Amino acid sequence: MKINKGILFGIGAYTIWGLLPIFWRALKNVPASEILANRIIWSLVFVATILVVKRNSRWLRPALRNPRLLLSFAISASLLGLNWFIYIWAVNVGYVIDTSLGYFINPLFNVFLGVIFLRESLRHGQAAALGLAFAGVAYHLTFRYGSFPWIALSLALTFGLYGLLRKTARLESSQGLALETALLFTPALVYLL
Repeated sequence: MKINKGILFGIGAYTIWGLLPIFWRALKNVPASEILANRIIWSLVFVATILVVKRNSRWLRPALRNPRLLLSFAISASLLGLNWFIYIWAVNVGYVIDTSLGYFINPLFNVFLGVIFLRESLRHGQAAALGLAFAGVAYHLTFRYGSFPWIALSLALTFGLYGLLRKTARLESSQGLALETALLFTPALVYLL
């Protein structure tokens, strides 16, 4: 029986992502801003290494000469950095459930943004499923949560807007992440120094 590599990669990614709060929580004595700066720097090192090994650098010069593309990626980099910071900070101070809720409701934001900005249409069954999911989340947030879930909503909003920008971006995912982390690299390095 042959297993699809994409499924294995997906399971691996979500397993790592699910265990990530344990790692951030172990670093609770380190300020979230310092963890973020290190994450940015080491992400750039990692993705740049992959691009060098794959000999994938022809995109860089045209990208750096395109002000509109740079502005788009500066905005997406800011959203990504803000999302990473909120997530790291929230886990470190004990709001793990809030962060989980944020990423749980993120697909609802993604569908909403896709319908509004990308003119995607939903079939009746999809719209009904989305309505039920939205009603469940709204009920939970309104009646069960007890306070305004700003962490969850901030994570869902920043990651949803980030995803919308990246969906319309003209770079591959590894190239885009390299450009985003490169744009965040100098502030991160200055902060650490």
